[in-house]
Amino acid sequence: MDIRISPDAVVSSDRSFVIFDAHVRERSVQCSIACEALELYFWAPAGASDAQLLKSYADGRKRIEAIVYRKLLATQGEAVGLSMSDFAR
Repeated sequence: MDIRISPDAVVSSDRSFVIFDAHVRERSVQCSIACEALELYFWAPAGASDAQLLKSYADGRKRIEAIVYRKLLATQGEAVGLSMSDFAR
């Protein structure tokens, strides 16, 4: 499966997720990663600004992409949400 996640992402209005798209073959899948996962596993500071969260997302894109890929293989879902437990392995 060929996958790439978008470098363009946004912080949700409640600041609990960073939202981005994964492009798989001919379709786009909406994805998100919990900001607490970015803080714990991608070095975003606690209480990070939107810019800091997006930088942590950008810096960790390859690792995030790998987890999205595995979740899509397992579920073939229409949306993928990543939480702290996805990175705790």
